[in-house]
Amino acid sequence: MHAQYELTQRFSAEFSIRPFLERYPEATLARLTIWAKDQNPHVRRLVSEGTRPRLPWAPRLRSFQKDPRPVLALLELLKDDPELYVRRSVANNLNDIGKDHPLILVETAHRWMTDATDERRWLIHHALRSAVKRAEPGVLEVLGFGKNAKVSVNKASITPERPMIGGSVAIAFEITNTDSQRQRVLVDFRVHFVKANGKTSPKVFKLKTIELAPQETVQLGKTISLAEMTTRKHYTGTHRVDVLLNGCALPLGSFELMND
Repeated sequence: MHAQYELTQRFSAEFSIRPFLERYPEATLARLTIWAKDQNPHVRRLVSEGTRPRLPWAPRLRSFQKDPRPVLALLELLKDDPELYVRRSVANNLNDIGKDHPLILVETAHRWMTDATDERRWLIHHALRSAVKRAEPGVLEVLGFGKNAKVSVNKASITPERPMIGGSVAIAFEITNTDSQRQRVLVDFRVHFVKANGKTSPKVFKLKTIELAPQETVQLGKTISLAEMTTRKHYTGTHRVDVLLNGCALPLGSFELMND
């Protein structure tokens, strides 16, 4: 453990600490509790990054996926860390936990929002990013978007109507506040990408949060690349597009993806 302590200050130890967590969980967690108060930010970051249940490119910590309470106890010690480097790791850890325990994520976010500093609010928003894309109602409520938006969507356009694989497609629309009160609206959109088997898989693209005065209209849009990627392969077929307003879906239209 002394070697882990020295290693993380020079390189990184979030991978090498994991076998200790699996074989000696109680002793390792006790040591990490001490390290959470260490003067060195690299040591403090190891506490949160090394205990991520779903750390990318690493074997999952199945026991913490099943019961994240030991990890949450460590994150409580680090949620107001002075270093963004550490707070970002805390947010990523909490994001991991939310994929297996969405209710725990919402409860923790609600609790952390009480008397939260701007820095902690940023952490919470970052931790909720995946849940927001999944449009989980409890999460949107934490962020102040629990109610249906009173808006109209007009002048939707998807161009070209028949884009080619390797090209791009532009999605644009207008949003008008139909309420007599000012509204804050979370606006995203979702593309239902066709898969190899002909079924579709939705992917959410972030847009922005907008403040709308009564009857105010705002134009929004985004261009989506249809180039082949390591994370997404494209297939021909009809791709439906939705706009998400405070997590609620409204159809915008579709485009027909073509081969060259």
